Amino acid sequence: MKMTNFVITVTKFNNIVRDIFNNEELLHNIKIVGEVFGVSVSKQAVYFSLKDEDSSLPCVTFYPQIMENIEEGAQVVLTGSPNFYTKQGRFNFVVSKIEPYGEGLLYQRFVELKTKLEREGLFDTTHKKQIPTSIKRIGVVTSKDGAVLQDIKNVTWRRNPSLDIVLYDTKVQGKGAENEIAAGINFFSDYDGVDVVIVARGGGSLEDLSAYNTEIVARATFNCQKPIVSAVGHETDFTIIDFVSDLRAPTPSAAAELLTKDTKNLYLSLKKDMARLSRLLDDFVADKNLQFQSSKKLLLAYMQDFAADNKTKFDRLCSTLSAKIENFVTKCDYDLKLKLAKLDKLNPLDILRLGYAKIEQSGRAISKISDLKDEEFVINMIDGQIYAKKKEK
Repeated sequence: MKMTNFVITVTKFNNIVRDIFNNEELLHNIKIVGEVFGVSVSKQAVYFSLKDEDSSLPCVTFYPQIMENIEEGAQVVLTGSPNFYTKQGRFNFVVSKIEPYGEGLLYQRFVELKTKLEREGLFDTTHKKQIPTSIKRIGVVTSKDGAVLQDIKNVTWRRNPSLDIVLYDTKVQGKGAENEIAAGINFFSDYDGVDVVIVARGGGSLEDLSAYNTEIVARATFNCQKPIVSAVGHETDFTIIDFVSDLRAPTPSAAAELLTKDTKNLYLSLKKDMARLSRLLDDFVADKNLQFQSSKKLLLAYMQDFAADNKTKFDRLCSTLSAKIENFVTKCDYDLKLKLAKLDKLNPLDILRLGYAKIEQSGRAISKISDLKDEEFVINMIDGQIYAKKKEK
């Protein structure tokens, strides 16, 4: 059968073309670079063309959000597959992902904003707040559904289970994400319940991280009253918030590790410090005891020398005092004997022994006869008394 006699319908032809595209694996999920133009937005799709110097390619995406930051003239890399729509016989390249190419629009915006904020001083180290050494509660601005939050919780509570984590749930990409992130930062700025704030998300393309390259997020970070740690993307990803924040962590897990102290290490450190303190106390006590024993021996020796030196003086003083007392007693004894001798001479009894008598009348000594009254009187002699009475003179 000759080809000129082979006739097929339009539908059959279109289906053959469609199947060629669908069955060719090499044409699936390919990347094409070019310049965007002719953007047209419908309810569920965005139509546009991709061109280079010689050709153009009709494109469509059913994910309108990936076109939010793409403008006319942007150099991009599209990821997608060709599709032939049989009903209308129309060819389109169906796009699933868009990335800036080289000095694309997103990167140009990034550079322009970075330059602007740097000139205003938002990156200056003089504005950086110190990260607290003692942290009890951490605020986190991220999505509650992502793996980032779990990574932060796992690292934090593995190292220090006593720390609290307060989440402000936000979108991390897409339309309105920057407003939610800024709102979360502003919330923690006035919230006294946290000591430090982590702004975090996982890695991605420049487009995926675009919310963190916005002026609203940068200024919220700069004006926040609490220290902010940025943990956006992977170690090789840099965003505007990294330059404004008080500390940049290469990953969300690294941010949690930077802000927590391992309780096991703290325990070991404390144990080591206690052992060191115990040794210092033992050394101190031993040193003071040695000083005390040395001082004690020195004091005893001094006291012995003092006692020996003063014993001689004391003995000499005692000897002198004893001699003076003995002389005083001897003198007193001599004086006493003299006075006793004088008293003996004045003793009436001794006079009576010489033959004298003492006459008393009514308790009065009588020395003259004229003193006697006509009544009884007493004559006192050495061996007794005589009672007499006056007769006449």
